[in-house]
Amino acid sequence: MSAAHPSRLHWLDPRQTNQPFPDPALALLDPNGLLAIGGDLSPGRLLNAYRQGIFPWFNPDEPILWWSPDPRCVFVPGAVHVSHSLAKRIRQGGYAVSFNRAFADTLAACASVRRRGVGTWLGAEMQAAYIKLHRSGVAHSVEVWRQGQHIGGLYGVAIGRIFFGESMFSVETDASKLALVHLARQLRDWGFPLIDCQVSSPHLLQLGAHTLPRTDFLAQSQQAQQLLPPAHWHFDIAHMGDAQHLPI
Repeated sequence: MSAAHPSRLHWLDPRQTNQPFPDPALALLDPNGLLAIGGDLSPGRLLNAYRQGIFPWFNPDEPILWWSPDPRCVFVPGAVHVSHSLAKRIRQGGYAVSFNRAFADTLAACASVRRRGVGTWLGAEMQAAYIKLHRSGVAHSVEVWRQGQHIGGLYGVAIGRIFFGESMFSVETDASKLALVHLARQLRDWGFPLIDCQVSSPHLLQLGAHTLPRTDFLAQSQQAQQLLPPAHWHFDIAHMGDAQHLPI
């Protein structure tokens, strides 16, 4: 990082929803990527954040924290790794997938899994903010069903032809992986170059994710955002294999 861009934490005014974010190059090195604090979760501010490779991540009892880590963890939609056991589960079918059929329920399920595990960042304020983005057609969920039961899924934000993944959940083995695989196949067919998954983890790397320097990620993200988004968020039946597609 150049001397002209020293790392420091920036404060955002919640009364100024159009306030610009600082350059992601100004994010702290420790903790990696922490860029700003404060502001609000209005749709406009959230969209401005995602457009610049910035996302909120904070516990409900904390101020809003904004992040842009370096490096960035991503999937190439055509390169998600499908293990032998997962491929067998896909071939067996017996489940259904859908887009945007149960967005709020998907958020609540992700929050419930987080509460039982590590971290509680997906609180009521965050859920309400993403529901607003969903109603505006920007945030999307993928749901996995078995015998009418919601067994897994994920959600994220799409701008142009990049999908910013946020969280996933499973109540049955591999259900969230099924959501990811079917999402990735559909995004590949739609010409999405990247799925952002923010911060690297062994689990994501095993699924085929890799890291990009933040500058490369931001450049690729800006290019993808200039592409026209899909006209409709529906799975193409021809690419569903043995999984059943459920309409909205």
